[in-house]
Amino acid sequence: MSVLSRVWRARGSTAATTTTTSLQTLIFLSRALSTSCENTGIDPKAKAGAAAALPLNNNNSKKKKEGKGEGKHVQWVFLGCPGVGKGTYASRLSNLLGVPHIATGDLVRDELASSGPLSSQLDEIVSQGKLVSDEIIINLLSKRLEAGEAKGEAGFILDGFPRTVRQAEILEGVTDIDLVINLKLREEALLAKCLGRRICSECGGNYNVACIDIKGENGNPGMYMGPLLPPPHCASKLITRSDDKEEVVRERLRIYNEKSRPVEEFYRRRGKLLEFDLPGGIPESWPKLLQALNLEDPEDKQSAAA
Repeated sequence: MSVLSRVWRARGSTAATTTTTSLQTLIFLSRALSTSCENTGIDPKAKAGAAAALPLNNNNSKKKKEGKGEGKHVQWVFLGCPGVGKGTYASRLSNLLGVPHIATGDLVRDELASSGPLSSQLDEIVSQGKLVSDEIIINLLSKRLEAGEAKGEAGFILDGFPRTVRQAEILEGVTDIDLVINLKLREEALLAKCLGRRICSECGGNYNVACIDIKGENGNPGMYMGPLLPPPHCASKLITRSDDKEEVVRERLRIYNEKSRPVEEFYRRRGKLLEFDLPGGIPESWPKLLQALNLEDPEDKQSAAA
């Protein structure tokens, strides 16, 4: 029996009930793989899962600011096409709930910048718009979770993983995902957003110079997404990601449709998928996403009161 088979067979008798146990299994599995190789359409079960996981009057943000270090123990996944905004909304929820936002895209870019043993291999994959292999992603993710566990992190929000059914099956075998949030956006807006992305070469801040204004027609509503411009001290230091070229972006979208759409069905069958159609930019979408998740943002309420 292969090492992978033994891992999956073992989970039937010894369930991974804690983050620590799940992490140890994921680390072991990554090593084994390395050596062996509209309006929001919400599933009622997923909506109920979100409501059960989080009380409406959430205080985790306050606790975090007070230095108590008590994040909500959620284990969530963000799905969606490249450029849809997974990082933006996952990061906001991370701050609100006091749990780490783990973006596998960032893990890949960090490895690329490190000039480590995988950097040249990853550079070729990313520049061609291809998906990074399961083995590499799991290896990078396991190292990140191991470092987080050592720091006492509570829960996580995954962004960019799983991207294939095989990855979803591996993840299901080692931990219990509470909720999967699937962000959706029109393809024409996705393309414009990807081509408009910019990064500050000095501070690493993410911005977008695209102004998306889609007129409503044939009964479909219009959409406006204003640019996310940098502060003056970053404006002259903006760079474009090497993979944000039209032909590469279109190839990423094609691969996503081919290989990652089945992941949506994987979680839909399990009643964990919450589908959210972005109605516009952050001002329009953020409050509606919070409503779908049965959450409130104290800072937004304070801004409204002011």
